[in-house]
Amino acid sequence: MAGTQAPQLSGLPEILLDRADGGGTDGTAVDAVVVAVAPATEGEELQPRPGTVDVATRYGVDLLDLAQREGLRGNAGDVATLDLPRPIAGHAAFGWEDLPRRLVLLGVGDAGASAMRRAGAALTRATAGLGTVVTTLGQSTDADGVRALVEGVLLAAYRPPRTATTPHQGKPPVERVVLLGREDDAWRTAVALARAGAEATVLARTLSATPSNVKNPAWMGEQAQALGAARPTVDVEVRDEEWLRRAGLECVLAVGSGSVTPPRFVTVTHTPATPAPGARTVVLVGKGITYDTGGISIKPRDAMIPMKTDMTGAAVVLATVLAAADLGLPHRVTAVLPLAENAMGAGSYRPGDVLRAVDGTTVEVTNTDAEGRLVLADALAWAADTLAPDVLVDVATLTGAATLGLGRTHSALYSDDDALAAALAAAGEASGERAWRMPLVEEYRPSLASPVADVSHQSTDAHIGAGSVTAALFLQRFAHGVPWAHLDIAGPARSPKATHEIPEGATGYGARLLLRWLESLA
Repeated sequence: MAGTQAPQLSGLPEILLDRADGGGTDGTAVDAVVVAVAPATEGEELQPRPGTVDVATRYGVDLLDLAQREGLRGNAGDVATLDLPRPIAGHAAFGWEDLPRRLVLLGVGDAGASAMRRAGAALTRATAGLGTVVTTLGQSTDADGVRALVEGVLLAAYRPPRTATTPHQGKPPVERVVLLGREDDAWRTAVALARAGAEATVLARTLSATPSNVKNPAWMGEQAQALGAARPTVDVEVRDEEWLRRAGLECVLAVGSGSVTPPRFVTVTHTPATPAPGARTVVLVGKGITYDTGGISIKPRDAMIPMKTDMTGAAVVLATVLAAADLGLPHRVTAVLPLAENAMGAGSYRPGDVLRAVDGTTVEVTNTDAEGRLVLADALAWAADTLAPDVLVDVATLTGAATLGLGRTHSALYSDDDALAAALAAAGEASGERAWRMPLVEEYRPSLASPVADVSHQSTDAHIGAGSVTAALFLQRFAHGVPWAHLDIAGPARSPKATHEIPEGATGYGARLLLRWLESLA
């Protein structure tokens, strides 16, 4: 909408590169030096990593001795902080008066991607409130490890949106981090990719954490327009309820029928300026329920509290397409956002209703709190038939069953294409957003049969269970034969506590996974 501003991300640190080999610590502009240690090897208690000895020599301090006194084991994210004293007037100088006063000893574990991501997050926490920090951590790993390190630094700097009258508590994140050791194309590329992935994740977190009295379907459409307007390769279309009615997306309309804020259907498309030979057409569909009361099948109070994040799938696919545009990826990528508020009102849809999806499939509703698969059914069928995708992926906080089965560290991955499933799982491992492939069990498909419609949107056989599997089987029919995958992110999309680079609340899970996958597409 005219005059709408794109959401502002909380200040993420600037990342700079410097060829210095462990120096770079002169001058008062640097507030802290961060050096790496690794776990013990046989016969030794701790291992210094590249650059650590140089800094120790510069300060004239046995850093490993200090680390051992602090009980540092060198595991990824272990931290010991030393604030150096200043001599009193008239007494001998210590020799470090002109050097940064804070030294941070930081464990890097095996220096693999996961360990470096944790180390980066620990660096951000240990240096909160400072201006400039220099570190030799990058010298302990390869370019993939540097990418993960920078991701950790940036992701841990995220702070959830606050109102003007309730400012953030505590120290702001460090302003800039200087990576010492190299300044070449490999490191520059690693930093650029890390920033794109982290900014996409932070955008998804910010949108998901926005309270639902602010965030409704129209608001989400406005954010998409404002964000897309800043990118020349991105086109955004926001369609209202009249368009939905004319186009026959009855499932989206039904889910939004109980709310005073009507649904929207948004597409955000990155079309590369110069498509590469063999470039793919990719469609990402994200569940966009801006608040979920459960409708007439109303949720208990406690279950409603986190439901402002029930549009995380839409936030993730939106952020992914914008990041693809920022990186200039060669594929045409479209995010499809079916947006609705599942409220309870005089116009609400009911258990027992039969809806007609956009492709003509009739769907019996048995539980209005299983609304996500309804809006996805319309969106998947519309996308498959309208956008001519080579591949179709949907992302949704869909089922509690997925959380029960896999907890909060993995999403449930379903696909009818082995290569696609393997590529998404590999992208999940590389990004730290892990996915576990689950089976599409054919024996469970008959449980979706309905006596009054083409399909029931939930299993009608109480003996089967497997709610995440049957939900995926329901969605599969609406992909219309296009290579398809479904990510049920109900577990990892929300975190009950902060750990490493993951904040409490909305995590933005999925943006970095999808971006890694798009990078890998041939």
